[in-house]
Amino acid sequence: MAIRVLIVEDEAPIRDMLTLVLEQQGYQVTAAEDYDAALRLICEPYPDLILLDWMLPGGSGINLIKHLKRQEMTRSIPVVMLTARGEEEDKVKGLEVGADDYITKPFSPKEMLARLKAVIRRVSPAALEDAIEVRGLKLDPVSHRVSADESPIDMGPTEFKMLHFFMTHQERVYNREQLLNYIWGTNVYVEDRTVDVHIRRLRKALEPTEHDKLVQTVRGAGYRFSTKV
Repeated sequence: MAIRVLIVEDEAPIRDMLTLVLEQQGYQVTAAEDYDAALRLICEPYPDLILLDWMLPGGSGINLIKHLKRQEMTRSIPVVMLTARGEEEDKVKGLEVGADDYITKPFSPKEMLARLKAVIRRVSPAALEDAIEVRGLKLDPVSHRVSADESPIDMGPTEFKMLHFFMTHQERVYNREQLLNYIWGTNVYVEDRTVDVHIRRLRKALEPTEHDKLVQTVRGAGYRFSTKV
């Protein structure tokens, strides 16, 4: 699945250039020219990353980041700020409110792509199509295959999505509601207990190689994927 990038930039030539470069690299791009348009586009399916100009008609990039960080479903979206401001104070201000990186105009498309990939890899590994391996358990999002010590493991599509989410969000506890939102989406009505059913199925698939121990129940809190058994 293509990585979704939202470009928020009021200068049409820059916006068009960024769109062209990213689409040529296989990214799925949407673009907004002002603050209000950006807010309308930040919805399901949520962008995997936002390229955000500092100054915008209708509001500032700083205020948009603050808005994102107040919402549970958007606070983890990585943001790279694009701006002509080069002063250290401005860079620090952007990073302090939650920006993940900072590119000063003018910049080359090559630099922008490199920094984009670095931020996605660091902040949102689930958005990448790289294979993930943990203690011999390997998941490949491109071929949709799971294996343990080179032996294939069969599992359903929901268990695959759940395992992918867990393997890219290790050592954190998620309650049922959070797992429902992240894996099924907020527009789908699913009972909380459905999560437990799919956790049991996932563990059963991983049990023959004892990787089921990585999917841990945290009493009264939810579930965690951890190598600290």
